[in-house]
Order: sequence, then structure tokens, then C-alpha cells
Amino acid sequence: MATDDKQDGGGLYRRRIGTPTTTDEVNGYWLFGFGVLLGLAGVAVFLLTESATVARGVGYALAALAPPFVMLGAVIRFPLRRTGTYLGYLGTAVSVLGVVWFVNVFPDGWLTASGDPAVITVYGVGLLLIGVAGTVVPLLSDPVYEDYERMRDEAAAATATAEEAGEELAATRGELASTESELEAAREDLSETEADLEATRDELTAAEAVVASLRESKARFELFEDASGKPRWRLRHRNGNVIATAGQGYSSRGKAQQGLHSVRRNALGAGLLRIETPVEEAAAVADDDGPEPTDATDPDVAIPDETEGPESDATFELYADAADEWRFRLRHDNGEIVGDSGEGYASKSNAKRALSKLRDHVAAADYLRIDPAAFEVFEDAASEYRWRLVHQNGNVIADSGQGYASRSKAQQGLDSVRSNAGGAGLEFPDDEEAEGRAGDGESKATFEAYEDRGGKWRWRLVHDNGNIIADSGQGYASESNATDAVKRVGEYAPDASALAAGGAAFEIYEDAADEWRWRLRHRNGNVLADSGEGYASRSNAVEAVTGVKANAPGAKTVEQ
Repeated sequence: MATDDKQDGGGLYRRRIGTPTTTDEVNGYWLFGFGVLLGLAGVAVFLLTESATVARGVGYALAALAPPFVMLGAVIRFPLRRTGTYLGYLGTAVSVLGVVWFVNVFPDGWLTASGDPAVITVYGVGLLLIGVAGTVVPLLSDPVYEDYERMRDEAAAATATAEEAGEELAATRGELASTESELEAAREDLSETEADLEATRDELTAAEAVVASLRESKARFELFEDASGKPRWRLRHRNGNVIATAGQGYSSRGKAQQGLHSVRRNALGAGLLRIETPVEEAAAVADDDGPEPTDATDPDVAIPDETEGPESDATFELYADAADEWRFRLRHDNGEIVGDSGEGYASKSNAKRALSKLRDHVAAADYLRIDPAAFEVFEDAASEYRWRLVHQNGNVIADSGQGYASRSKAQQGLDSVRSNAGGAGLEFPDDEEAEGRAGDGESKATFEAYEDRGGKWRWRLVHDNGNIIADSGQGYASESNATDAVKRVGEYAPDASALAAGGAAFEIYEDAADEWRWRLRHRNGNVLADSGEGYASRSNAVEAVTGVKANAPGAKTVEQ
């Protein structure tokens, strides 16, 4: 080959364009490209300079150099005799000489009307020589003999390479046949291994069932503050008995949780050590058993999960209302209605499914105080963590707009909204003439109000790094409604409390009539049940929730 990969230009030409037949083919390509760049540079200089100046003359010169190099690049790519190639180079040199002469006389020695005949003649002779080298010389001479010799040698080498490749292909086919037989044997071994694996899976499933039965508990840990204000934990059986307690107060809730998790990790496999203690010492220890645990009606205390049907002092009533929609209500044995479905269902089966969800989630649901709005962090059906900002009227006025890989990431997104929503300005990215609402300048995010494809108005909170950290979650009928929603988010988000909810959470809030109510909201946003009536104080609403949590899991269902 006339070129190889050791030459940078030839290597790039080979990788990007193809295998060159001669070195001149590669050189001609680069000369052609060089001429094009000279022409573009000349045009750029011409546009950026004033007339009758030296700089303008440089622009003319660069533009004048373009044709010789472009022509030379095209000519030397032909398989010419060396005479033709040299004649092309000579013509280019003469044209360059004419351009240099032009630069020396311009602008003072250059006639605007006719130019300088001598300069033009020299430049034209150079172009003529290049043209003769590319058109006349190939017609008057035979092709380059060396090229034919080179191509013949290359053809012979290619034939030899093909023969060697054929031999290698035959050997490869033999190896492939051997490999196929080995693969068939491996498949048989794999079938036997899969059978063994299936048997192992069955054994593992049985073992997991045993472990699950060992780990199944009829008790639940409660985290609370004692009379001295120190966080503690206790393990309460579903029958109400406390079967274990921390025995000491912790300096923070996080420390109490660490102690709780340590008990969880170590209690299952712990051995039994019998310690012989003197009677007097044992009595002293028994007298010093720490402060009495506080009542579990504290909204920060989890209520034991009683989904397996403990005794209940209430009954669910399933009935059809005047509009032929199915509803349910939880009636205490004393006749009071302590909760209802809050909405009607199209069929009895739908009402029963909603009631089943209520039974599944009511005992484990935590409290969230909404005054006037609060954040909920929850895990969605795709096992991703999200947050939403809930108003006391039940509307979701903002949500994360995306799922997070962990609860801590969702909490970080929530905290970012808290810190930036209050001072964020409002922009209209789809309308340059719309007036924005300026924030206080301390926020690292901006509200954007826009109209979606369906003609509904929406908003999103965009951080300075480009991430969307919150959105409206719904469309609004008008621009003013969307901007009003932005104002509510900016007003409520910074001070809203937050709860890391599980499958569902109780929301305790004050309604428009200054009465306290509760509702049980599923993690998908649906309200599973509500109080059905208002209470005079928040403590009364909390007490009502406590009654529902205690009675709903085991309550029987009757149809009316």
C-alpha cells in the first residue's frame, strides 16, 4: 500500500473514508479540504473588514488561494504520471506567487476598475497549469505503470490471503462441529442441574415458610415519651399487655429507635442465661422498674396492628343510600357512629373492597396533623417513595412529580421544597410578555406556570440546577387558578409538618366550621374513611381515631 496507519492523515482517511490506492489520493483529499477552509476564511475576513484596507486585501488573498488548492486536490488524486502531478504543484505555486504579489500592491497599487494586469496574468497562468495537469496530461499519456504493478501485487496478495482464509474457515467449521457436540452435552448437564435447582427451590420455599412463621408476631413496638419527656420504646401484645420495655429513657428519639432495632436484630437468636440473684437484690430491682409508660393515644405513638380480628365493641354496617350507592359505617355498641366511608360506591362489591382496605390499614396508620396543610411521605405501588402536600380540605395541592429510590431521598426532595417554595418567584416560560411574580431573592428555585397540551394550566417548581422538585399534580381551568395554587404552596409548604406514612395515614384537621375531623387516606391518595362528623376539640378527634383503630380490625360486617 502507498499509505499506512502510521501516517496520521492516511490512518484517518482509512478509518473515515476508505482504503486509499495512492499517497497522492490522501494528499489530494486534504489539499481539497484546505482549499475549502481558505475560501471560507476569506469570506469571513471580507465580511469583517472595511473596503480598501490591508485587512480586506488579506480576505481577497485567502479567497483567491481557495481555487488553486481545491483544483490541485482534485487533480493529484488521479493516477497520473509524475509529470502531471509536478505540473499541478507548479501551477499552484505560480498562483500562490500571484496572490502574494497582489497582497504587496493592494490597496495603494491596485486599480479599482481594472486591477493589475501582471498580477492577474500570473494568477491565471497558475490556474491554467493546474487545469492542463488535470485534463490534458491524462489524455496525452498512459496510466502510471507503477500503479499497475502495485495493484497487481495487491491482487496477488489478496488471493493468497483468501486461500489462507478458506483453510482457516475449514478448520473453524471442524472446531464448530466439535463445539456443537460439547454444547449438546452441556445442555443435558444443564437440564439435570435445573431439576436439582427446582428441588432446592422447593426446599428453600419450605424453609422460608418456617422462618416466616418464626418471625410472625402478635405484638408491635411503640415509640413514646415518658413523663420526664425522654423517648422510650415498649413491646405491646395485641391484647394490650406490655411484654417488654426499654427500661431507660434515651436522649433522643433516634437513640430510642437504635435501641429498638438492636432488640429486633438480637432477640430472635438470643440464648437463655439463668442468673442466680439474692432475694433482697431481686426485690430491690423489682421495685425500681422505671416510670409507667404513657397512654398510646398520643398521636406520635403507633397503635398495635390488630388485623387478625381481635374483639371489637363496634360493627360495620353495609347499606345502600337514597341514591342507590353503597356505603359503610362503623357503629359502636353504644349506638354512636364513629366512622363512615365518606363516599358512595357504585356496587356492593366495591364497597366491600374499600372496607377490606380499611381493615388492612387502619391499625397501623399513623397520625398527621393538618393545620392548614401537611406533607405525607409514602411508598407507591411501584415501591418508589413520593411525597404530597395535603390541604385540610382534602385536596392535594402539590406532589413530588416523581418517585425516589429511598425514603431519605424523598425526604430530601420535600426539604428542598420547604426551603425554596416560600421565596420562589413565578415565571411564565411559554409567554415572554406575561408578568412574573418576584420572590424574596433567597430561594434557589422558581415557580413556572404553563398551559399543557390539553389546555389546562399547571405549575412546577424548578430548582436552579434544572431539576423539577415539585409540580401541581393536576390541571387548572384558568391561569389565575394556577397562580392562586402557587401562592398557597408558597404560603403553606415552609411550615407544613411531615409524616412518613406506610400503607395509609390518619389526617386530623380543622374544618371550615372550626370543628376537628379525621380521615384515613390510602397511599394512593384515596380517602378510605372519615369521621362523618366534627368534634369540639382535637383531642376528641384523636380519641375517636383511637377507637376506630381499636375496633375496626375485628368488627363484624352486617348488611342492611
